[in-house]
Amino acid sequence: MATAVGTKAAKAKQTTMAQAINRALRDAMAEDPTVHMMGEDVGTLGGVFRITDGLAAEFGDDRCTDTPLAEAGILGTAVGMAMYGLRPVVEMQFDAFAYPAFEQLISHVSRMRNRTGGAMPLPLTIRVPYGGGIGGVEHHSDSSEAYYMATPGLRVYTPATVADAYGMLREAIACDDPVVFLEPKRLYWSKADFALDAPQTVPPVGQAVVRRPGTSATLITYGPSVPVCLEAAEAATAEGWDLEVVDLRSLVPFDDATVAASVRRTGRAVVVHESTGFGGPGGEIAARVTERCFHHLEAPVLRVAGFDIPYPPPMLEKHHLPSVDRILDAVARLQWESEYVSGGGE
Repeated sequence: MATAVGTKAAKAKQTTMAQAINRALRDAMAEDPTVHMMGEDVGTLGGVFRITDGLAAEFGDDRCTDTPLAEAGILGTAVGMAMYGLRPVVEMQFDAFAYPAFEQLISHVSRMRNRTGGAMPLPLTIRVPYGGGIGGVEHHSDSSEAYYMATPGLRVYTPATVADAYGMLREAIACDDPVVFLEPKRLYWSKADFALDAPQTVPPVGQAVVRRPGTSATLITYGPSVPVCLEAAEAATAEGWDLEVVDLRSLVPFDDATVAASVRRTGRAVVVHESTGFGGPGGEIAARVTERCFHHLEAPVLRVAGFDIPYPPPMLEKHHLPSVDRILDAVARLQWESEYVSGGGE
């Protein structure tokens, strides 16, 4: 079922993703007194990216709380809050800042519901600004989604549009399972026509969306790489390629049906993401596509990913991140592979 967002009729206006996330937090806190926001600098400052701006002033610092710089303590406290009936929303200030909290995440957050035989849900949302594209240094630009995906018991969402940023965060906060909500930093200032006070509908979390239909090949992507893939798809038309772009939106749960249906139509697929290639999400996605679409594939499933290195210095990140040129190179290889396979070349 699609999720309705917004409450009153209003004219759509240009809204940033940051504003949509802020409004999602504000609306959730206004509607449910058990929702609490907590993290480093989220109160008076409004967060490094000003995502929580105004929340402490409106709801008080007991519901939008500045915490010590102790990620394990922040998340451990949130676990206790969730066990006692609250719905905490935790902000990990930057992607790699979340690593000190991994013990809490893996040992407790992900296991509590299973550990109690389903008797104790853990309605906890962990907001993580992630990914590159802003000129950040090491520990400020990681793509750590593979860690979360590989941890059973966690849901992993990542929006690529303003509407999804609002609707998916509202669903995450309302969910009784723990959700890692990955927010693409480079898209915080992206804009779209979105009336924050108007009823709107977004697809339910767990359902992928075809952002651009096509017939020649499928680009499978999510989060910060969605706009790059759309740009590549437009550029590919000059080469006679009609590329379909599938936005996964949710990494866990994964929408095999939409992805497989797209690849069966096009016969070719490229997975695009900022995370590393080795051990990254693309390997799992490529395996799932191959298992479900083997007899429809005209070429191997390819990947365009970040290189297998720690995140590079800001001046070099443009070479590290998936780009239009790297995606088009993969598409050209798909064409060669298709001709090689169909032609029986050696």
